[in-house]
Amino acid sequence: MSKKRIYQAKPITLGRAVAYGLPDLMGGGAFTIIGAFLLYFFTTFAGLNAIQGATIIGIARIVDAVTSLVMGSLTDNFYRTRLGQRFGRRHFFLTIGAPLMFAYVLMWIPNMAFLYYLVVYLLSEIIAAFVLIPWETLPTEMCKDYASRTKLSSARMFISAAGTFMATFVPGQVIRLLGENNASAYFINALIFAAIFAAAIFITNMNTWEREVTEEMIAEFNKRPKLNPIQTVQKEIKDYLSTLRIRSFRKHLAIYLFSFTGKDVFNTIFAYFVVSCLGLTVTDSANILSLSFVGIFVTIGAGVLMVKKGPKFLFLSAYSLMLLMLVAFYAVFQLRPENMLMWLLGIGLVYQIGRATLEFTPWNVFPLIPDLDELLTKQHREGIFAAVMTFVRKSTVAVAIFAVGVIL
Repeated sequence: MSKKRIYQAKPITLGRAVAYGLPDLMGGGAFTIIGAFLLYFFTTFAGLNAIQGATIIGIARIVDAVTSLVMGSLTDNFYRTRLGQRFGRRHFFLTIGAPLMFAYVLMWIPNMAFLYYLVVYLLSEIIAAFVLIPWETLPTEMCKDYASRTKLSSARMFISAAGTFMATFVPGQVIRLLGENNASAYFINALIFAAIFAAAIFITNMNTWEREVTEEMIAEFNKRPKLNPIQTVQKEIKDYLSTLRIRSFRKHLAIYLFSFTGKDVFNTIFAYFVVSCLGLTVTDSANILSLSFVGIFVTIGAGVLMVKKGPKFLFLSAYSLMLLMLVAFYAVFQLRPENMLMWLLGIGLVYQIGRATLEFTPWNVFPLIPDLDELLTKQHREGIFAAVMTFVRKSTVAVAIFAVGVIL
């Protein structure tokens, strides 16, 4: 990859926006598969109980959350290194991340030890953070105007919706073809998605760019005093905490935190709800979740409403739909109507409309927040803000999923 190409800005066309958004096949896909099937795989094919499975997920998420914080600072400052100057402070991690996607398949080998699953899941989460944190900064790197950033974020959420659909529909079909009790179905599914994730990251790496490091940035860095390791850690903590001085970011963080944690808990328990409470199959659960395909179309309308109505309208619409559908799922459990699966499919479709709207909104707001910080600090700290968002989400999800495992 030439240095010139990395820093050469181009118009944000539809094709380039789609190329930027492709890694959210992993963001929307891998995490959906993990949320919907991993704990079920652990308790059904790996010989673990629910507490052991939830413990693995919880520990890995906490370690990954800390990794995300480290990654935010690392990618912001990677321009100081020769590798960062040669490959880009964001793009270097995309370059090495693409082939590492195949580590994802190691989680889906049956009948291994508790420690094995813990280590490979830790590895997969850390690799994901090494790719997603730098990638999430690219809208701020690639352009400055609101319309272009909305185009990038809209393309990203369109791809995320496609990834979420694939991550529920494809596993359901693989399980249906190979059998409900065949552990190989989960491994083959993981291999398919690992190849897709690797290709997506490679394409993004070749079709995106970042801002060139300026003389002013270098001069600012050279003015900073040299720190020992303890002082460096103290400074990093101070930098992360400093993001909370921006009131808009605090509010944004709280909305994002509670919304996505609730959504992930729903995905984690849904297979158990369908199989254990309603007497249906894992394939039925996957087919209901695969109605997330509607998000592909929702993101188009949400992009228009984002410009015309703003994020508050989208949040209120999303919450209303999702909460009503949770009540409807409970009503099906209590009433046991005829054609239960058809009722679940209808409710699931409306739920996925709300979910897609909810997922679309925070990441369209986020690219504007580092601009506010730049006005105050005169620094480009997109990576730190992306890391803080990832940290708080993964930390709370770790606690929530562990609680789900204990309750189960």
